[in-house]
Amino acid sequence: MSISMEAATGIAAPAALPQIDDPQKIAPKDARALGAHFFEQLQVLEEGTHEYQYARNTLIEMNLSLVQFAAKRYRNRGDGQMEDIIQVGTIGLIKAIDRFELSRDVEFTSFAIPYIVGEIKRFFRDSTWSVHVPRRLQELRVALAKAKEELTSTLGRDPGVAELSEHLAISEEEVIDGLIAANGYTAGSLDLPIGGTDQGGSDSTTSYADITGDYDPGMELIENLHALAPLLETLEERDREIVRMRFGQEMTQAQIGEHLGISQMHVSRLLSRLLTTLRKGMLTQN
Repeated sequence: MSISMEAATGIAAPAALPQIDDPQKIAPKDARALGAHFFEQLQVLEEGTHEYQYARNTLIEMNLSLVQFAAKRYRNRGDGQMEDIIQVGTIGLIKAIDRFELSRDVEFTSFAIPYIVGEIKRFFRDSTWSVHVPRRLQELRVALAKAKEELTSTLGRDPGVAELSEHLAISEEEVIDGLIAANGYTAGSLDLPIGGTDQGGSDSTTSYADITGDYDPGMELIENLHALAPLLETLEERDREIVRMRFGQEMTQAQIGEHLGISQMHVSRLLSRLLTTLRKGMLTQN
């Protein structure tokens, strides 16, 4: 079997291992036999060596079809995230390779699939929420969904907070937190017309974006003034007067100098020193 991976990985095969041109094209029957040989070598080779890396990389590429197989069931989820699904599935494959032992009475395929699927499920659990919420609340959302389904079939109606609380043996506060967190799983468009999205159409031309607040520079100004006030109190009386005349009364440096009986250049130096002091003080507060 003409089998060189050097062109693909830049790593030549060690003498004890066959050299494979394209591990992904090896037939399943040959892959099982070769895989066992590579796993044997992986257990005796020193981690971090050239030989160890070659054996590990070959096993990864030889078993990427398992990732493709496991990912197919999720192809309709995640809005075009198949590339991400393949990537996280590959992480599961690598974990399986690192933890597999030939002494286990199990095929590597059966051992690896749960690792691959587990990583994919974790990806959907942690990464597909529109608004990120703590994992505890993500898991609580799933539990609440199952409980609501069970109780609805039993009661013939949607269960209340108290009934969900009793069914799950948790407090009503926790139920409410979970229900609120569930709102972060999907997000509506800001361009959605107010009044609904029914097929009959809505005469409303006002969208949520039209009534959503925008950035207000005045708010930042108020915050800065609140931060600046205590710093001004630490200045000498003349320094406070200079700041007040320059920025409160909007006097020119020449007018300030005439008022204080000093030169315009002196006023400029004083203002530069004062502004540097105040700026440093505000940065320290932040």
